[in-house]
Amino acid sequence: MPYSDFDIRRVQKDFQLNIVEQIGIFADVKESSVSEYFASTLKENIPLAVAINTEKARSELIISDALVEIRKVFDRKISFFSGIEFNVDKDKNLTGFCDFIVSLSPEQLFIKSPVIAIVEAKNENIMGGLGQCIAEMVAVRVFNEKESNEIPVTYGAVTSGIAWKFLKLEANTIYIDLRDYSIEDSPGKIIGILSLMLAQQA
Repeated sequence: MPYSDFDIRRVQKDFQLNIVEQIGIFADVKESSVSEYFASTLKENIPLAVAINTEKARSELIISDALVEIRKVFDRKISFFSGIEFNVDKDKNLTGFCDFIVSLSPEQLFIKSPVIAIVEAKNENIMGGLGQCIAEMVAVRVFNEKESNEIPVTYGAVTSGIAWKFLKLEANTIYIDLRDYSIEDSPGKIIGILSLMLAQQA
């Protein structure tokens, strides 16, 4: 069963997770400065992605640029993968494709532990993507454990490209920030939160 078949009820039941919903879990994260190139690229690409209005366009024109920017922030010592197959545990139905995977390893030819975050692109239906994102986060934890690289917190995000919702998995609890953060209004906030995810594990 692919990750996309999971909804939030099923992922909670199958993996015996506690779900904590809270507004503003990441609200206090400081904004990061962004490069002039990234700011100008967003200014050009956001209207285009909105006009095309597909997940693919939002992924290519907004999300990828945000992850390239965060890779620059970390001096290219991290890697990210787009649209890659991530088959971790067939018996637990942790198989399928992930939109974006972020790893602390600079290795770009294959996914190497530790994997830190998952970013799932959804065309407007952010809430509908939570189950899939959480299943992928569980898969990340299993993957890291198999590689003898246990990471206490796994992060995830579901985004329309413009609106971003952030999650974290710690022990058997999923924390969901009910607030959406806009890359159009505050790109530095998105980069700041993504930086926090990586810096806490670096």
